[in-house]
Amino acid sequence: MRLVIVGCEYSGTTTLAHAINDWATETMGVGFRLIHDHFKQPDTNPHGPALTEDELAQFQALSARHREVMQRQNLYYHTSYTANSESKETSLVVGLHIDETIYGPLYFGYGGAGQIGDRHVIAKHIEQRIVQYTPETVLVHVKARSDIIRQRMTQDPHARAVLRETDVEHVLARFEEEVRGSLLMNKITLDTSDATVAETVADFERKVHPFLTQEDLARILVHRSLK
Repeated sequence: MRLVIVGCEYSGTTTLAHAINDWATETMGVGFRLIHDHFKQPDTNPHGPALTEDELAQFQALSARHREVMQRQNLYYHTSYTANSESKETSLVVGLHIDETIYGPLYFGYGGAGQIGDRHVIAKHIEQRIVQYTPETVLVHVKARSDIIRQRMTQDPHARAVLRETDVEHVLARFEEEVRGSLLMNKITLDTSDATVAETVADFERKVHPFLTQEDLARILVHRSLK
C-alpha cells in the first residue's frame, strides 16, 4: 500500500496518517515502516530526535532560495525514480508535492510560476514518476469545512502553524484544485468536519478497498487467519 495524504493544515492529515498506520498494523499485521511527514515548514519533522528550538530558528533564517533547494531535494528524495523491485513495499507520505505547490508560493517566497523551482512544473514531474513507477499509489485528500478549520485553529493552535486565518478559504480551494488536477488515478476524499478519528479511518477503509494491491489483500487474509 502506498499513500500520499494531503489537505489543508488543521484538516487532520498528520493525525490521520498515524491512525491509518495503526489500522494497517491491526488489519494487515504490519504498519508502515516510516511516516514521511516532512513538508510543513519550519518543522519538517525529521526521523529521529525532534528539531530543537535553535535548529528551528536556523531553518526560519534560511533564504527563500535555500528553502526552495532544500525542499526540492526533499520532494525528489521521497519519490520513486526506478521500477520498484520490492512489490510488497509500503509507503506513507504526508503533503509531498501538493503542500509545496500551495504553501511555497503563498508563504515562503518560492515555487511560483516562472520562478526557479516552479512547483507546478515540479509537481507534474513528481506525479509522472509516481504514475510510471508506483501506479498503485492512492492520493488521499483530507478536508474539513472552513468553520471547522478556524475552530481548530482557535481551540488547538499548532506551535508553528503555516496556515493564516485569512487564507483558509483560499487554501481549501487550492487543495481542491490540485487534487482535482492530479495525474494520480487512485483518489479518495475524507471529510473530518463532523467525524471522529475512528469514523474517518472506517471511511478510509471502505474507500481504499478497491485500490488495495494483491499483496495488501494477502496480508489481510494471512493476518486474519493468525488472529
